[in-house]
Amino acid sequence: AADDREMLGRLAIEAVDGFGGYGSSPESDGWSSYQTLERLRPQTLLTRVRDDVRGQGGNAGFADRLLEDEIRRRIDTFRAMVADEARRRVAERRGRDEIARRAVAPTADRVDFLFAGQDRLAELRRTVQPLARKLATRLAARRRRACRGSIDLRRTLRGSLSTGGVPMKPVLRRRRPVRPELVLLCDVSGSVSGFSDFTMLLVQALHDQFSKVRVFAFVNRIDEVTGLLEHGRADPAGLGARIQGEATVTGYHGSSDYGMALGEFAERYADAVGSRTTVFVLGDARTNRSDPNLPAVRRIAERARRVHWLNPEQRSRWGTGDSAAPAYAELVEMHECRNARQLSALVAQLLPV
Repeated sequence: AADDREMLGRLAIEAVDGFGGYGSSPESDGWSSYQTLERLRPQTLLTRVRDDVRGQGGNAGFADRLLEDEIRRRIDTFRAMVADEARRRVAERRGRDEIARRAVAPTADRVDFLFAGQDRLAELRRTVQPLARKLATRLAARRRRACRGSIDLRRTLRGSLSTGGVPMKPVLRRRRPVRPELVLLCDVSGSVSGFSDFTMLLVQALHDQFSKVRVFAFVNRIDEVTGLLEHGRADPAGLGARIQGEATVTGYHGSSDYGMALGEFAERYADAVGSRTTVFVLGDARTNRSDPNLPAVRRIAERARRVHWLNPEQRSRWGTGDSAAPAYAELVEMHECRNARQLSALVAQLLPV
């Protein structure tokens, strides 16, 4: 264990040295841990290391989950070492004032979900209720505008008789307010779990805006977790662990399989989607090179009022490696959603009224 930590320390030094430098002059240069991790993307190592171990004869199932936990723990340790090394270099060169001025991480709502550590995720969870109140106000305003309806020509002309046939005051049709239904399909595997957990908590806080909300979680199997989410309001930090422990989201292995999970949803839970239902899929669309099962997505889209896919990866990475994002984007609307600021804007824009 000591040797492993020493090796991680050396890697952190090399990473900051190779990727963390900024500035072009002695007066403006320095080192940033955030820039280092953004360029290195250590969270993508999880899939690669796990696949390498499996290729050497590693076990699946419970042992596979233990392997993921250990890899994730080492990645968190590496992140901390990178941060310490960047601070040490800046302090050595510029002093404490430079750390405060130049090496400060962005605010929580601008941090990529895929980069966020446990401390940032906890900070994000504390913003759920205030953000939900703001979004509820926006949705209510959109709903009021939508309820005004179009001009009722017959009633407008009838009313114009008292003004010599001039329609001084158009009469609008009153739309009957019908609260829409919402379904979430959430990838809860690996580094995207923080993104899915935050979005699930936000939607739960907005549940009064909808006639029905159903939430489903998946890795390679899919299960309904609506009840777990409702009961989890008092302990949002434990939501992910409860889903992994109480819901059936994995089968004989622990890797993401969008095709299998979405196919199971289309078969088992077809009744969850109807003409009033808007479906949100949350995930990076990385299939571990398995069949993406496009026909299943097509069936879901045909039944739903609208389907939106929120992808926490930056758009330039869609279609790289094992990403099936371009194929899914041909069937449903896919949106880049890398941080809480983008998420709140998309929710305000896309949620049905």
